[in-house]
Amino acid sequence: MPRRLAAAGAFVVSLDSTVNLAFPAMARAFDAPPERVRWVIICYVLTYALLSFVGGAAGDRVGHGRVFRAGIALGAVGYVVCGTALTFSWLLAGRVVQGVGAGLVYGTTPALVTFGLDPAARGRDLGLLTGAIGLAFAVGPLLAGALMERWGWPAVFHLRLPLALVVLAWAVARVPVARVSAAVPFVDARDVARVSVLRAGALAFLANAGIFAIWLLAPFYLLERRGLDGLMGGALFALTPLGTAVAASVAGWIADRVGPWRPMQAGLVLEAVGLFAMSRADAATPLGVLALALFAAGFGLGVFQAPNMAALMAEFPPGQQGAAGGLAFLCRTLGTVGGVALLGQVFAARRAAGSFDAAFAAALAVAAGLVAIAAALATRRGSVRRSLF
Repeated sequence: MPRRLAAAGAFVVSLDSTVNLAFPAMARAFDAPPERVRWVIICYVLTYALLSFVGGAAGDRVGHGRVFRAGIALGAVGYVVCGTALTFSWLLAGRVVQGVGAGLVYGTTPALVTFGLDPAARGRDLGLLTGAIGLAFAVGPLLAGALMERWGWPAVFHLRLPLALVVLAWAVARVPVARVSAAVPFVDARDVARVSVLRAGALAFLANAGIFAIWLLAPFYLLERRGLDGLMGGALFALTPLGTAVAASVAGWIADRVGPWRPMQAGLVLEAVGLFAMSRADAATPLGVLALALFAAGFGLGVFQAPNMAALMAEFPPGQQGAAGGLAFLCRTLGTVGGVALLGQVFAARRAAGSFDAAFAAALAVAAGLVAIAAALATRRGSVRRSLF
């Protein structure tokens, strides 16, 4: 199984980070207010959050290669629909199609990159997957700015169509159709409700909820509060996903040697420190300090992600690795959604009562607190098979 192919598929899907920079242009093109444009995010994120677990479980039954190819193909269809949309409703329909494709890809890639590996050696290849996702998040906003300046907002979708077609052709040529045993049991509520599984999932939820304070609020701080231009602001903002990409492969390699729990805890501590440092930022904070804090938060998340996924997948037998990987992505995505809801509300409440600086500080401090709680929970090692049911 070509593991680089699975990472390439995740990279193409994760280039959706280009879309965020296109929101203002989309709003102008469709004469839509910002509160309506948020459905461009919701239609995509909620769809792939639900489909990642379903896609992984389906891969366990019919073959992960088949589901992966279907996801890449649906993604390509979604890019065409979105890039040629003449109405806002058509754009949202394309985003749903994209979300289905992304869920199938995200749900199957963890199983694909670890196919045939000893469970004790999963971390390195899961680090490759996490690194590919982090790299796409880092380069996406930089690519979006250049593309939109020349070709407008549809270019952020057109960019990924040829990439998706290349990955699809690669998958058709290289991914074998695996024989799947009908005896493999479906994952049920008792499998997911085990304390060990819920704990690993809760850590992923909290880590991703916390990091979204940067994704949600750092652009406003860098561009509006500090008055940086798009190039400098984008370069600083990209340090967080770049840190994740840099750390991921190293963390996976370490997890294979010392187990997942110590790297997970170290990563969460570093992420919390970076978020707390950002909560202290004001109009006079040196750019070097900001760069270090942004990179540290992303690096900490990168140290955490691959070991966390390895720990969660280790809780399931070989025939359920697709469902396990899909569950890992579901927990991450639910954390993102939860982070948007909670941290956005904290920011709005403090902004109404005070200044931007106070609201920014409060939201980042809450984010750091969430990740610190996760770090405390990550002290546990080993497997707890007890179920809540």
